[in-house]
Amino acid sequence: MLDQLRALIAQLRFHGMQAALDAEIERAERDVVPAIELLHRMLSEEAASQRQRSLAYRLAQAQMPWNWSLESFPFDRQPGVDKRQIQTLAGLEFLRRTDNVLLIGPPGTGKTGIALALLREACVNGYRGRFYNAQALLDELYASLADRSSLQLLRRLSRFQPLVIDELSYLTLRPEQTDMFFRLIDQRYGRTSTIITSNLDLPQWYDLFQRKPLVDALLDRLQHHCVTIRIDGPSLRGPTATPTTPASQPRRTAPTKLPRDVGGGPNRKPHRSR
Repeated sequence: MLDQLRALIAQLRFHGMQAALDAEIERAERDVVPAIELLHRMLSEEAASQRQRSLAYRLAQAQMPWNWSLESFPFDRQPGVDKRQIQTLAGLEFLRRTDNVLLIGPPGTGKTGIALALLREACVNGYRGRFYNAQALLDELYASLADRSSLQLLRRLSRFQPLVIDELSYLTLRPEQTDMFFRLIDQRYGRTSTIITSNLDLPQWYDLFQRKPLVDALLDRLQHHCVTIRIDGPSLRGPTATPTTPASQPRRTAPTKLPRDVGGGPNRKPHRSR
């Protein structure tokens, strides 16, 4: 009967239950555990295993380039950061309100680090988000025009909660890329949250996109229900920074430079126009 039970559990792919089976059966025989308690313990092991596998899948799908979190963020080295505000954002109420977050400031001050920390918190709490480098995203949007997959791509991108767009800064854009980016933001507007990091303050976006009416409409959608964090602090790049090895690589013991932005901080209250 035990062999049949093992085979059935394996067939159902109950990995948590499979790992705990022998120990729980031995405990039940030794301590005369009631059947209902044994069943509860086995199902609890399976539920925990499924939660862990689901989290691992969400983290993999998010494609975060570095293992940054609130715990690894060097708040003590970035006086421009209001740690309490970042921790409040990490409570993820902005996702439930479908607010956007704009992180604006010079290179190296921590925009990407904050964005990754928020994305990780979202994944841990059951959301399915995604990290994109801005140029890679714009290139993917442009490529979708060639094979007429734009609608499918926009639908997929619109479901990520949140979508992190990193380094929307000094880019060379085709008009089609600008149009597709606006369509993406418009499709996400009021439905899901977008986190954008940029070296450029909002007035400079007019030079980036080169089309005033479109930028007016873009900013109108992004800033409606939005937390804007302008960073004013030192660069965190340097030999004393915390290592930032990619998630797929083993951690090195020697200090390494931080990714482009792994700190940051707000200088102003969130902007929430209604």
